[in-house]
Amino acid sequence: MKKVLCYGLSTCPGCRKVTKFFLDNNVEFEYVEYDLADEATQAVIRRDMDASGTPSFPWVKIDGTVVVGYNPARLSELLGIKPEKKPWER
Repeated sequence: MKKVLCYGLSTCPGCRKVTKFFLDNNVEFEYVEYDLADEATQAVIRRDMDASGTPSFPWVKIDGTVVVGYNPARLSELLGIKPEKKPWER
């Protein structure tokens, strides 16, 4: 099982999409909302984001690879899953 970590904001539409993607695809993940976290947790999040050079939300790390923003194709690729296509995407 791949380790999935996601940092988001409570007000971020893209963050909600990422969490829905994980839930819809039965992916176990850890999710932390930066704006609702305590100062110590925020410091850890800033350190992780700064180290990756990608200070934007949603911020997802899958087994060491960082994905910023809602990118279902890249998330699917990294997780080795094939998301269901909508009827209009055939």
